[in-house]
Amino acid sequence: MERLKQKVESAKRALKTLQELLDSQNLTIVERDAAIQRFEYTFEALWKAGKTFLRDIEGLEIGSPKGVIRGFLQVGLFTEE
Repeated sequence: MERLKQKVESAKRALKTLQELLDSQNLTIVERDAAIQRFEYTFEALWKAGKTFLRDIEGLEIGSPKGVIRGFLQVGLFTEE
């Protein structure tokens, strides 16, 4: 459970850094590139936190981002909408 908490906190921090950059108006090319990189590591942190959640809480062993999304659909955390 502690590992899950750490992964969720890491994902929250990554999301916060992405949101800070996206809140800026009129991004320069360098800022746009930084936003893309922040999106990539935010997505990585989020799907890995989801993977840990599904394994620890739901008992599902999943190994890919797409699988995590399907797992969330399966356990009712996501809907088709």
